[in-house]
Amino acid sequence: MNKIKVIGLGPGHPDYVLPKAKKEIEALNVLVGGKRNLFSLDTSDKAVYEIKGNLENMNSFIKENLKNSDIGVVVSGDTGFYSMLRYIKRNYPDEQIEVIPGLSSIQYMFSRINESWEDACLTSLHGREIDLKNVLQQYNKVGILTDNKWKPQNIAKKLLEEGYENKIMYVGENLSYDDERITKGSLQVIINAKPFNMCVVVITDEK
Repeated sequence: MNKIKVIGLGPGHPDYVLPKAKKEIEALNVLVGGKRNLFSLDTSDKAVYEIKGNLENMNSFIKENLKNSDIGVVVSGDTGFYSMLRYIKRNYPDEQIEVIPGLSSIQYMFSRINESWEDACLTSLHGREIDLKNVLQQYNKVGILTDNKWKPQNIAKKLLEEGYENKIMYVGENLSYDDERITKGSLQVIINAKPFNMCVVVITDEK
Protein backbone atom coordinates (compact mmCIF):
# COMPACT_ATOMS: atom_id res chain seq x y z
CA MET A 1 0.00 0.00 0.00
CA ASN A 2 1.43 3.35 -1.02
CA LYS A 3 1.46 6.01 1.66
CA ILE A 4 0.77 9.70 2.12
CA LYS A 5 3.68 11.17 4.05
CA VAL A 6 2.76 14.39 5.82
CA ILE A 7 6.06 16.20 6.40
CA GLY A 8 6.66 19.24 8.59
CA LEU A 9 9.19 21.75 7.21
CA GLY A 10 9.64 23.77 10.39
CA PRO A 11 9.39 27.58 10.58
CA GLY A 12 10.90 28.13 7.14
CA HIS A 13 14.67 28.18 6.95
CA PRO A 14 16.27 24.92 5.70
CA ASP A 15 18.43 24.79 8.85
CA TYR A 16 15.30 23.94 10.83
CA VAL A 17 14.10 21.07 8.62
CA LEU A 18 14.75 17.79 10.43
CA PRO A 19 17.20 15.35 8.77
CA LYS A 20 14.44 12.73 8.68
CA ALA A 21 12.19 15.10 6.74
CA LYS A 22 14.97 15.92 4.25
CA LYS A 23 15.65 12.22 3.70
CA GLU A 24 11.98 11.45 3.08
CA ILE A 25 11.56 14.36 0.65
CA GLU A 26 14.63 13.35 -1.35
CA ALA A 27 13.24 9.82 -1.76
CA LEU A 28 9.78 10.91 -2.93
CA ASN A 29 8.77 11.37 -6.56
CA VAL A 30 5.56 13.31 -5.92
CA LEU A 31 5.08 16.32 -3.64
CA VAL A 32 2.06 18.38 -2.66
CA GLY A 33 2.30 21.70 -0.84
CA GLY A 34 1.83 25.43 -0.76
CA LYS A 35 3.83 27.64 -3.12
CA ARG A 36 6.32 28.86 -0.53
CA ASN A 37 6.94 25.36 0.82
CA LEU A 38 7.52 23.89 -2.63
CA PHE A 39 9.75 26.82 -3.61
CA SER A 40 12.02 26.06 -0.66
CA LEU A 41 12.70 22.53 -1.97
CA ASP A 42 14.53 21.08 -4.97
CA THR A 43 11.61 19.69 -6.97
CA SER A 44 13.38 19.50 -10.33
CA ASP A 45 13.02 15.71 -10.53
CA LYS A 46 9.57 15.45 -8.96
CA ALA A 47 5.94 15.80 -9.93
CA VAL A 48 4.42 18.59 -7.83
CA TYR A 49 0.97 19.93 -7.02
CA GLU A 50 0.69 23.45 -5.67
CA ILE A 51 -2.19 23.92 -3.23
CA LYS A 52 -4.16 26.99 -4.24
CA GLY A 53 -7.19 26.67 -2.02
CA ASN A 54 -9.32 23.99 -3.69
CA LEU A 55 -8.68 20.96 -1.51
CA GLU A 56 -10.91 18.73 -3.63
CA ASN A 57 -8.60 19.25 -6.60
CA MET A 58 -5.64 18.45 -4.37
CA ASN A 59 -7.37 15.33 -3.13
CA SER A 60 -8.02 14.18 -6.72
CA PHE A 61 -4.33 14.64 -7.53
CA ILE A 62 -3.29 12.64 -4.45
CA LYS A 63 -5.71 9.79 -5.19
CA GLU A 64 -4.58 9.50 -8.79
CA ASN A 65 -0.86 9.52 -7.99
CA LEU A 66 -1.21 7.33 -4.90
CA LYS A 67 -2.00 4.41 -7.19
CA ASN A 68 1.63 4.30 -8.29
CA SER A 69 3.72 6.08 -5.68
CA ASP A 70 4.05 7.41 -2.17
CA ILE A 71 2.94 11.04 -1.93
CA GLY A 72 4.61 13.71 0.18
CA VAL A 73 2.43 16.48 1.59
CA VAL A 74 4.76 19.19 2.88
CA VAL A 75 3.42 21.63 5.45
CA SER A 76 4.79 24.64 7.31
CA GLY A 77 5.77 24.22 10.95
CA ASP A 78 4.70 21.06 12.71
CA THR A 79 2.38 18.47 11.19
CA GLY A 80 0.21 18.26 14.32
CA PHE A 81 -0.51 21.96 14.81
CA TYR A 82 -3.13 23.46 12.46
CA SER A 83 -1.73 21.72 9.41
CA MET A 84 -3.09 19.67 6.51
CA LEU A 85 -2.97 16.50 8.60
CA ARG A 86 -6.53 16.84 9.86
CA TYR A 87 -7.86 17.01 6.31
CA ILE A 88 -5.75 14.05 5.20
CA LYS A 89 -7.02 11.96 8.13
CA ARG A 90 -10.62 12.69 7.16
CA ASN A 91 -10.03 11.29 3.69
CA TYR A 92 -7.57 8.41 4.15
CA PRO A 93 -7.20 5.53 6.63
CA ASP A 94 -4.52 5.79 9.32
CA GLU A 95 -2.61 2.82 7.93
CA GLN A 96 -2.04 4.79 4.73
CA ILE A 97 -0.66 7.86 6.51
CA GLU A 98 2.84 8.44 7.87
CA VAL A 99 3.68 11.63 9.76
CA ILE A 100 7.13 13.22 9.98
CA PRO A 101 6.94 16.09 12.49
CA GLY A 102 8.61 19.46 12.27
CA LEU A 103 9.41 22.37 14.55
CA SER A 104 6.39 24.66 14.85
CA SER A 105 6.76 28.40 14.33
CA ILE A 106 5.27 28.94 17.79
CA GLN A 107 7.94 26.72 19.36
CA TYR A 108 10.57 28.67 17.47
CA MET A 109 9.05 32.01 18.53
CA PHE A 110 9.06 31.08 22.22
CA SER A 111 12.72 30.08 21.92
CA ARG A 112 13.59 33.44 20.36
CA ILE A 113 12.07 35.36 23.28
CA ASN A 114 13.63 33.02 25.85
CA GLU A 115 10.28 31.83 27.19
CA SER A 116 8.96 28.38 28.05
CA TRP A 117 5.58 27.40 26.64
CA GLU A 118 4.40 24.49 28.78
CA ASP A 119 2.13 26.92 30.66
CA ALA A 120 0.85 28.73 27.56
CA CYS A 121 -2.29 28.44 25.48
CA LEU A 122 -1.27 27.77 21.87
CA THR A 123 -3.84 28.59 19.22
CA SER A 124 -4.47 30.01 15.77
CA LEU A 125 -6.49 32.88 14.35
CA HIS A 126 -5.62 31.79 10.81
CA GLY A 127 -9.09 31.68 9.28
CA ARG A 128 -10.62 31.16 12.73
CA GLU A 129 -12.16 33.11 15.58
CA ILE A 130 -11.36 32.63 19.27
CA ASP A 131 -12.61 34.27 22.45
CA LEU A 132 -9.42 36.07 23.51
CA LYS A 133 -11.01 37.37 26.70
CA ASN A 134 -11.90 33.85 27.82
CA VAL A 135 -8.43 32.55 26.91
CA LEU A 136 -6.65 35.30 28.87
CA GLN A 137 -8.86 34.64 31.90
CA GLN A 138 -7.37 31.14 31.98
CA TYR A 139 -3.79 31.71 30.77
CA ASN A 140 -1.14 34.34 31.50
CA LYS A 141 0.72 33.43 28.34
CA VAL A 142 -0.71 32.87 24.86
CA GLY A 143 0.92 31.99 21.51
CA ILE A 144 -1.08 32.76 18.36
CA LEU A 145 -0.74 32.12 14.64
CA THR A 146 -2.22 35.16 12.90
CA ASP A 147 -3.74 35.87 9.50
CA ASN A 148 -4.53 38.90 7.34
CA LYS A 149 -7.72 39.65 9.29
CA TRP A 150 -6.32 39.18 12.78
CA LYS A 151 -3.10 41.15 12.44
CA PRO A 152 -1.11 42.07 15.58
CA GLN A 153 -2.56 45.60 15.59
CA ASN A 154 -6.11 44.22 15.54
CA ILE A 155 -5.31 41.77 18.34
CA ALA A 156 -3.80 44.59 20.43
CA LYS A 157 -6.87 46.80 19.87
CA LYS A 158 -9.16 43.93 20.89
CA LEU A 159 -7.15 43.36 24.08
CA LEU A 160 -7.36 47.05 25.01
CA GLU A 161 -11.13 46.96 24.46
CA GLU A 162 -11.30 43.97 26.82
CA GLY A 163 -9.34 45.83 29.52
CA TYR A 164 -5.97 44.06 29.21
CA GLU A 165 -3.84 47.20 28.95
CA ASN A 166 -1.03 45.69 31.05
CA LYS A 167 -0.26 42.91 28.59
CA ILE A 168 2.98 42.75 26.60
CA MET A 169 3.04 41.51 23.02
CA TYR A 170 5.86 39.94 21.04
CA VAL A 171 5.43 39.86 17.27
CA GLY A 172 7.61 37.56 15.15
CA GLU A 173 7.84 38.04 11.38
CA ASN A 174 9.73 35.94 8.81
CA LEU A 175 10.79 33.61 11.60
CA SER A 176 14.09 31.77 11.05
CA TYR A 177 14.86 33.70 7.84
CA ASP A 178 17.64 36.28 7.40
CA ASP A 179 15.09 39.11 7.52
CA GLU A 180 13.49 37.87 10.73
CA ARG A 181 12.04 40.67 12.85
CA ILE A 182 10.83 40.36 16.44
CA THR A 183 9.05 43.31 18.01
CA LYS A 184 8.27 43.62 21.72
CA GLY A 185 6.05 46.26 23.23
CA SER A 186 2.96 47.35 25.07
CA LEU A 187 -0.35 47.02 23.29
CA GLN A 188 -0.23 50.69 22.32
CA VAL A 189 3.30 50.30 20.93
CA ILE A 190 2.13 47.41 18.75
CA ILE A 191 -0.88 49.38 17.55
CA ASN A 192 1.37 52.27 16.50
CA ALA A 193 4.02 50.07 14.87
CA LYS A 194 4.40 49.79 11.11
CA PRO A 195 2.21 47.12 9.46
CA PHE A 196 3.13 43.50 10.13
CA ASN A 197 2.99 40.59 7.73
CA MET A 198 1.46 37.25 8.74
CA CYS A 199 3.30 36.34 11.88
CA VAL A 200 3.34 34.72 15.30
CA VAL A 201 2.21 36.65 18.36
CA VAL A 202 2.97 35.91 22.00
CA ILE A 203 0.99 37.68 24.72
CA THR A 204 2.34 37.76 28.28
CA ASP A 205 1.89 39.70 31.49
CA GLU A 206 3.81 42.93 31.82
CA LYS A 207 7.27 42.43 33.35
